[in-house]
Parts: sequence; structure tokens; C-alpha cells
Amino acid sequence: MRKAVPLTATGVALAGAAGVAAVLSDEDRRMRLDRQARVWRLSARRAVHWSIVKVRGRRATEAERARLEERFAIRSAEDVAEVLGGMKGAIMKAGQMISFIAEGLPPEARAALATLQADVPPMAPSLAEGVIRSELGADPHKLFLDWDPIPKAAASIGQVHRAVMPDGRIVAVKVQYPGVDKAIRSDLDNAELLYGMFASFALKNMDVKAMVDELRARMSDELDYRLEARCQAEFADRYRGHPFIHVPDIVPERCATRVITSEWVDGLSWADFCDTATPGQKQVAAEVLFRFAEGSIWHHGVFNGDPHPGNYRFHPDSARITFLDFGLVKRWAPGELETLSPILDAILAQDPDALVRALVDARFLPESHGIDAARIYEYCSGPYIPFQQEHFTFDSEFVGRTLGRMLDLQGEFGDVIRLLNMPPSYVILDRVVWGMSALFGRLNAGGRWAALLDEYLHDGLPSTELGRAEDEWRQARQATAAS
Repeated sequence: MRKAVPLTATGVALAGAAGVAAVLSDEDRRMRLDRQARVWRLSARRAVHWSIVKVRGRRATEAERARLEERFAIRSAEDVAEVLGGMKGAIMKAGQMISFIAEGLPPEARAALATLQADVPPMAPSLAEGVIRSELGADPHKLFLDWDPIPKAAASIGQVHRAVMPDGRIVAVKVQYPGVDKAIRSDLDNAELLYGMFASFALKNMDVKAMVDELRARMSDELDYRLEARCQAEFADRYRGHPFIHVPDIVPERCATRVITSEWVDGLSWADFCDTATPGQKQVAAEVLFRFAEGSIWHHGVFNGDPHPGNYRFHPDSARITFLDFGLVKRWAPGELETLSPILDAILAQDPDALVRALVDARFLPESHGIDAARIYEYCSGPYIPFQQEHFTFDSEFVGRTLGRMLDLQGEFGDVIRLLNMPPSYVILDRVVWGMSALFGRLNAGGRWAALLDEYLHDGLPSTELGRAEDEWRQARQATAAS
């Protein structure tokens, strides 16, 4: 039988999603309380059911306990998907965040949560057209040569329509749901209370206020489509002409606070790609995803903090992937990247003492921690096992097991978890690391990941054909810029 993530870890993930959802509601008090109540009822319902499972498990065999826990995980996932699936805004986004890292859950549970990655019910055409009139000053049928009132995709904060510009360009027009900005901004003000509760129960050493400030700033950024348009335009310029990374161009004259227009791109969705791609195509796709993330982080100092499967379009006839949605972008402040490098170097060198020194220097760990360096290293190095071996193949079991250990406050590393303090500026990077690992697990991606990382971390020589193609592109751009 499949070994699941420890239920304590699953409980933390579900409670975290429920907690985030509880504070991200509507400015109107009645709506706000109603949405909070729905989520807290979900949490209470799952807690009661888990208590029943524990009682029944006391007299059960190990195999029977495993079956009880598996059924609980499946029902919990179905419950979460049903409640969060119909709630737009940040509540929906919170559900999406856990839906693609739930690798330790049974297949039936993951299938239920995967519905959160699919399109959600769209708003009425008249509402979308009203937003465009308000933001751009005219009816969409006057702004565009052709306008499809039926959205091609609907997600947590907005929905996407297909349109044609007067000059014939086919474009994607993302329209923000009316009121979602007020809902998120209003209740982000209460997030500090939520994280205070979370910290009091679990991560007592966490810098809660600073972390909430970082999350609040990043989530507020997502609501301003003008900022997203500037970020996407920057990424499009940075990767223009790239051999396998494509970012759609922005149409600035059709962008506003709640409307963003960009080049239309056809391609396979994540689900369709996973269903139809060959193992070789999946391996290439994983390498492209990795190179986009690491190149952005280490070469450009700016990266997309939302590795959601819905943000990619695949082109199986080539290695190219189109990257969408730049609402959650993180920029390194001076010195931040230099702080992170010694930590990664110590992990990759398998040096526990150097790791502890780097963690203390970065203030990730208090100097008076009193924990053996080997145990700290064993805990921190788990996610980086793929980069310590000559060749490694990701799978869902590895991701689920490692993530479960990282979250299990009642497990063997609970004392380490309570002492480690992730500074707020690295919260989004942590999300990227886990998000990419989860995607690689779904793709069963194998490769020489250490060599790939070295290309970006230490300017190592290209280790694959894609790496050589990227290196040639980079050198050509540098030569053009210097001329």
C-alpha cells in the first residue's frame, strides 16, 4: 500500500490552506463572516473525523490503520476541493497552492485536489465587459476587432478572453473579477492574527510579522495588473529570442489596473501534456522549467514566484514552453542572494558544520540552538538530495516523503523545525523550490541535476544540449549589447 505523508503534515497543509482562506474574504462584514464560517466548518469537520480515525486506529492492525488514514485523506481532499473550489480570489489560490504539492496523498485524494487546478466557474459576460468599460473607457467590441464573450480560462483572481486587435493580432485579455481586489486587500489586514495563531501552536520562533508583511506585499502586487504587465514585459525582454523559453509580449495600450492584454499563445495545458507526452518530452520539459527558474533567480535576480501548473503552455514539437502569469514576482534586494549561496554550498558539499554556520550567519537559526549539526543537516538537506547525486529521478513518493518530513512537527525533526526561522524574503523562493519539485515528481524527471544547478550557481559549463543552446543565446545577446 502507498505510504502517505504523515497525517500531521497533511493536517498542517490543510489547516494552513484553511487559515489563509479564512482571512481572505470580503470587505463586507456579512460576506466576510460567511466565507470564514465555511472554511472553519471545513477545518472543524476534518478535525472531528480525524479524532474518530485515531480512536478506531487504537484497536486496529497496522494495515487497518493505513486503510483508515488513506480513506481519511481521500475524504479530506474531496471536502477541501468541494468547499474551496467554488470560492474565487485568494481562497481559491490557497487551495491551488496545496493541490500541486500534495504528493504524499493517495491517488484518489490528489485527483480530488487537482480539480482546483482546473478552470473555475466564470463570471457573466456582462460583468467582464463592465470591467473593461470601467478600466479602458470603451466597450470591448469597440476596442477589439473581435471579442469572444465566453472566457477561455477562469482562475482564482481573473478570467481570460480571446480577442483580435484592430491590426489583426490575436490577444489574450485577462479581466479581474469585480470586487476581488477589495476582498483580498481588506482581509490581508487580518493575516497577522492568523499567523500569530499558527505560530503560537507550531512555529514559535518564526518572525511572524515580517513574514506576513512580505506575503501581504506580494499578494497585493498580484491585484495590480499594471504591475503584472510591467513584470511580464520585463521577462519577455529578458528572454526574447531564447531557444526554448517564451514569454508573451504585452499590449500596453490595452492594459489597466484590472485588465491585462498580451499576445495569444496556443499550446498544451499541463494536464494535456502529462497525458500525451512521451517520457523523453517530459524530461525535456522538466529541464526547461528548471532552467527558467534557476536562470531567473541566479542570473537575473528576479523570478516568478508562482510555479502553478496552469501557468505553462507546452509545445511538444519543440523544447519550447510558454510561461504565463507574472503577478507574483520576487526581486532580490542587495545582499540577499549572497546570503543564500553559502547555505546551498554547504548542503551540496555535505558539510553539516558549514551549514550550521551559514544558517546562523543568515539568521535562519539562533546561535544558541543546542542541536547537533548532523541532525540539522539531515533535515535541511532532504529537498537537495537530487543535487547531491550524479543522476537522480524525481517521483511523487520522494516529493511526498520529503515534504512530509519537512512539515511534520511531531516527527523526529520537530525540534529543528521549531528553531529554524525562514526570513520573509525567502518565503516565495521556498514556494518555488517545493512547487518545482512537485512538478518534477509528476513528470518522473531524471537528470544530472547537480550539473544543471552548477551552471547557474557557479557559472559551470553547459551540461546538456539545451544548456549549450542557452549559452550560445546568452553570448550572442552579450555581444549585441556590447556592440
